[in-house]
Amino acid sequence: MPKIYRVFGKRGRITIPYEIRQKVGLSYNDILSFCDSTDGKTVLLRREKICNDCKNEVTLAEFLDTLSEEQQRAVLVCLSVK
Repeated sequence: MPKIYRVFGKRGRITIPYEIRQKVGLSYNDILSFCDSTDGKTVLLRREKICNDCKNEVTLAEFLDTLSEEQQRAVLVCLSVK
């Protein structure tokens, strides 16, 4: 795949190109984690699972719907900090 360039916006946002989302299998409500490398120039993007032992894939919205409002707040705060 050739290099694909995107401009980093002033609000710190960037769009992951469609070709990459499709190849990696990213979809709406997937949970992503970011990690920098030791060289300080590379960022690793990873799609995370909510549950390692789940038999069915669950979206974040479906998972949050099973929690109380207080638990939902705690989960969202935790995810935003990580």
